[in-house]
Amino acid sequence: MSRPLARATAVVPPPVRPTRLPQPGDVPEREMPKWQRPGPVRTTLRYVILWALAAFFLMPVYVLIVTSFKNPADVSVTRIWELPTSLSFDNFSAVLPKLSSGFRNSLALSIPASLISALLGCANGFVLSKFRFPLSNVVFPLILFGIFVPYQAVIIPVSQTMTGLGLRGSGDATGGLLGLMLIHIIYGLPITTLIFRNHFVSMPDALLESARLDGAGVLRTWVDLAVPLAKPAFAVAVIWQFTSTWNDFMFGAMMTSRDSWPVTIALNNVAGGQSVPFGQAMAGALLVSLPTLAIYVLLGRFFMRGLLAGTLQER
Repeated sequence: MSRPLARATAVVPPPVRPTRLPQPGDVPEREMPKWQRPGPVRTTLRYVILWALAAFFLMPVYVLIVTSFKNPADVSVTRIWELPTSLSFDNFSAVLPKLSSGFRNSLALSIPASLISALLGCANGFVLSKFRFPLSNVVFPLILFGIFVPYQAVIIPVSQTMTGLGLRGSGDATGGLLGLMLIHIIYGLPITTLIFRNHFVSMPDALLESARLDGAGVLRTWVDLAVPLAKPAFAVAVIWQFTSTWNDFMFGAMMTSRDSWPVTIALNNVAGGQSVPFGQAMAGALLVSLPTLAIYVLLGRFFMRGLLAGTLQER
């Protein structure tokens, strides 16, 4: 009579949580100063301070949102912190017709200016990071110097130049939008060049050698190789340029005629009267901030990657 076979059961060990290995720059806790050592009181205090600072900086956002959705009859300076008794969209319906033309003008201005400035900065950054030519070490600092030139220092020569070219106000068929776009494209070139140069510095030179062996010139290498690899840098450049162009007030007031005013001037006209409709002003400010918020939401995952490009490469 044969004995029954014993059924083998496999014992699965519990998963082992990976432990963090000590890093070269780590300092043992016993060697830390007392004020740096982690502890429950210190950690709690740190979080309390961080939450307090976050609440302090979010106070204007709270007032903006709460006031925007209040009934116009409930909006007053003394009741600015109170929540709305009922959800109302009257402020939005009242302010939207005043901002509609400004929205169209700002979109027609900001989108092309951001894309063109990013493309030109991409070309500049690629050439300045991967090719050597006479005075190449002088050209980049000269371009970079444009970042430190304030708007106020060039407003008079820019105004005279655009007037002479027929690109200001009623002298332009677009009411000054074309000249204003040209200003933002040129003024954005230093920062976009810096962003793309830092990105392309980390690109291996072996890729350029491979493209050169395949018979690609500089332009073909830039179009087929550099531009597809620069998506994070494009996200940073577009976010920066779109935000700067969309929020501009000074050049918009100087360059454009009434029918071509950007949305910042239209918003100022809503809030700048003798009797300020606070509900409409807050609703208008919330609407004006939505396009830049949408750009950050859509491209934000590339933002930090593009900012850090070229800074963490091994030497």
